[in-house]
Amino acid sequence: MGTESILVVLLIGGIAGWLAGQIVKGYGFGVMGNIVVGIVGAFVAGVIFPVIGLGFGGGLVGAIIHATLGAVIVLFLLRLVKRA
Repeated sequence: MGTESILVVLLIGGIAGWLAGQIVKGYGFGVMGNIVVGIVGAFVAGVIFPVIGLGFGGGLVGAIIHATLGAVIVLFLLRLVKRA
């Protein structure tokens, strides 16, 4: 994985984490936390969405939507775990 790829992953993860934090109010983790949540969310979405047959096409916008929905799932699960 080259330097450009790592930067793109961090950029998409940051955007997705920030968007997920805006969607799921009250669960912002700061810049680094949002990047981590976005990257984890992209991984979760990459595992779950193909199984259920959900795809968003290619490109940067599709990747951001994909990662954001995964990050929302991660934040929702974190909220459930914190309440328990």
